[in-house]
Order: sequence, then structure tokens, then C-alpha cells
Amino acid sequence: MASWSRSKMFLLALVLSASSGAALAEEQAANLDQLIAGPQRSQANRVRDPYRHPKETLQFFGLRDDMTVVEIWPGGGMWWTEILAPYLAEHGKLYEALPNPQSDEARNGNAAFAAKTAAAPQLYGKIVITSLDGDKERIAPDNSADLVLTFRNLHDWVPNGSAEAALRAMYRALKPGGVLGIEDHRAASDQPQDPAVKSGYLREDYTIALVEHVGFKFVAKSEVNANPKDTKDYSAGVWTLPPTLRLKDQDRDKYVAIGESDRYTMKFVKPAN
Repeated sequence: MASWSRSKMFLLALVLSASSGAALAEEQAANLDQLIAGPQRSQANRVRDPYRHPKETLQFFGLRDDMTVVEIWPGGGMWWTEILAPYLAEHGKLYEALPNPQSDEARNGNAAFAAKTAAAPQLYGKIVITSLDGDKERIAPDNSADLVLTFRNLHDWVPNGSAEAALRAMYRALKPGGVLGIEDHRAASDQPQDPAVKSGYLREDYTIALVEHVGFKFVAKSEVNANPKDTKDYSAGVWTLPPTLRLKDQDRDKYVAIGESDRYTMKFVKPAN
């Protein structure tokens, strides 16, 4: 009888735990929805939601509001920061790893980022600013981050030879078992990878091999940011498409109809051992 009672109590505890976990997940999803629709986001950032799928992308990476998160090179527009900073403000922690202030990438982006965060301390006052310059800097204390996110940066690092060092900095910052989320422009699988990445597109297998070489393990990929309309054969590379539209008015309607690039969305993990 006692054994039966213990079994029932154990089953009840499992049911209650699952119910509590589901309720928490629903609450966090609702909070994310609210922030994605929130007034803190600029209109220029909102209009890109149909191509960038913020909720689905962050949920695929496993974001929770109690995590320590590092966002790599957020840019002056702070597309993801507008969502991440308020989402993590109460229970989590957000590091923003900016480009080295002396670099070309930092020339405009860092100043715009500083101006935007300074103008809204109630939203961005808890952000911790660090720097990513290969693996020369600490983007967060070693083994401290639950999640590192980098969006469309890898294709810039491969041509100048800094990709492996940047990935090492991310590996160092993550806890064992921590997740690295990467999104970038996806190259055609039947074409060789151009090491200069002149088109802006990276093959999936090339990316996986590069990231695993540093020590990460590939976990999964999502098609949430796929765009089958993207033919990837443009004279000005991926920048032919929105939002850059490098060819300006030349075939503009055609490229606007295609939309933003076809992107892979990948999850890697730092092994627990």
C-alpha cells in the first residue's frame, strides 16, 4: 500500500512539474510576443519581421528570460537588442559584444548603438558592453553564458581569416552545455564555397565544419528563415536583395518581390565534458 502511495505521489509530482513547465513556457512566449510587438522597436526593424521571424528563431535557439546571453556585433540598428534587452532585464543578463572600436565595422555602428542605448536607459541600462576582436577580448566571463547569438556575421569573418578566432571567443564564453546560435546567408549546396565569400553566401556544410573545428557540436538546423525565391546568382551578391538593394532602381521590383536572402539557422552546443 505504501509503495502504491509513493508511486502515485511520484506520478503526481511529474504531472505537476510538467504542468508548471508548460505554464512557464506559455508565459515566456507571451512575453516575447508582447516585446516583439512593443513600442520600443523601431518601425524600420518591425518591417523586417516577415523575413527574420524573431519569435520562432529565438525559440529555436532555446531562449529563456533567466539566461545569460551574448549577442555578437548587434549593429547600430539594434534589431535583436530591442527584443533581447527588455526580455532579459528582470531575470537574465545580456552582454553586447561590439566590434573593436578601431575597426571599420565599428566606425558607424558603435556610435549609433551608444546613442540609442543612452537615450533609453530604462530599456538598455542593464546591458554589459564588451568587445569581440577575434579571440583577443573576453566577450563575457569564461564559462558564464547560456547562449551566444550571431546573426549574419560569419560571412564577414571568413574572408579576412578571423572566423575561427571569433568562434573560439564564443566557445570560451559559453558554459559547458551552452548553445551557440548562428544565422547566415545560405549558399547553394551544388556550388563550391568561395573562400573570399564575394557573394555573401556560405554553404551549410562549410559552416558546420568550421564551427565544429573549434570544438562545438552541431545539434540542429531550422528552416524558419528559408527563402526558396532566392536564386543566389546576382551580380552584386546577396546585397542585391533587400534591405540593401545595392542596384538601387535596377530591377528593384523584382528583388523586392524575392525578399530577403535564404538563410540557414543553426544550433551548436559546447560539449558538457
